[in-house]
Amino acid sequence: MEIGKVSGNKLKKTILDKINHFRSDVLVGAGTGEDSAVVDFGDYMLVVSSDPITGAEKNAGFLAVNVASNDIAAAGAEPFGIQVVLLLPPELEEDKSEEIMKDIVTAAKDIEVEVLGGHTEITDLVDKPIIVVTSLGRAKKNELTSSSSAEFGDILYISKGMGIEGSYILVSDYEDYLLEQGVNPASIQSVKKYINKLSVLPESRIARKNGVKALHDVTEGGVYGAVAEIAAASGLGYLIEKDNFVINKEVADICDKLNIDPAGLISSGTMLMAAPKELDLNEIFKDSGIEIFRVGKLLKKGQYILENGARKPFTVPEKDELWKFIEKNI
Repeated sequence: MEIGKVSGNKLKKTILDKINHFRSDVLVGAGTGEDSAVVDFGDYMLVVSSDPITGAEKNAGFLAVNVASNDIAAAGAEPFGIQVVLLLPPELEEDKSEEIMKDIVTAAKDIEVEVLGGHTEITDLVDKPIIVVTSLGRAKKNELTSSSSAEFGDILYISKGMGIEGSYILVSDYEDYLLEQGVNPASIQSVKKYINKLSVLPESRIARKNGVKALHDVTEGGVYGAVAEIAAASGLGYLIEKDNFVINKEVADICDKLNIDPAGLISSGTMLMAAPKELDLNEIFKDSGIEIFRVGKLLKKGQYILENGARKPFTVPEKDELWKFIEKNI
């Protein structure tokens, strides 16, 4: 099997089709495009999501907390706690493991989430730290959002821009290489500040307060993958409007120099939102300090991309641009 997130079709065949849904209190279970489970607890719904950090080294603890909690935000819930699993190689120095845990605790406290527990293990089966975070959130039933709530004709928007997490990992772990490739030092310094953009809780709160019912955190596979997942969850097709993409200049600089497509680059910190035409998200977010960009729309069927004025069939790349970079250069 290839490195990276398992594609939708393969995931369904090898994993999801093996899962039986039989409990009436599980409102949302495992499914394509759904990153969180929802369990009915009466007055409140419990929302649960797990995510690993495998492609980053520096500030991996900070990333781990936000990536898992962003899935909770995309479900319309407020995260309150996390469980942490740390798999550490024997050669890792003790101060490095302490640093990882300090990052996790700091990141959790920043979003008012408590570390509830977990598991820590030293194993020679890994050669660098693996961090898995399970985030727990709660919401009232009428507050929930989901990828499957998108509808035909909805306009697709993203917050903040493309490649937020991926470009941050690149400047954190491969700064010297980026400089060798001609990336502007100012671009690197700008992207280092993206650590403050990794949470999508602010845009989740604004979106659901204003009637947006379909949200999806843009993780592995980037915007391409997130659009495909929200469409699949809703049983719809999509048009990706590449001709209308707006790329942050610092991300464009990095991606141009590394021959990376920013729309296919992992991007936790970016929220994909599907909204009906009459709901103007640019107007809703105009005073929030959060930029909003249109990236496509949902169709009844088919997968297409608008590129150079032509509408063409589209297939989501099988591998995230970050993994392609790592495999090629490491």
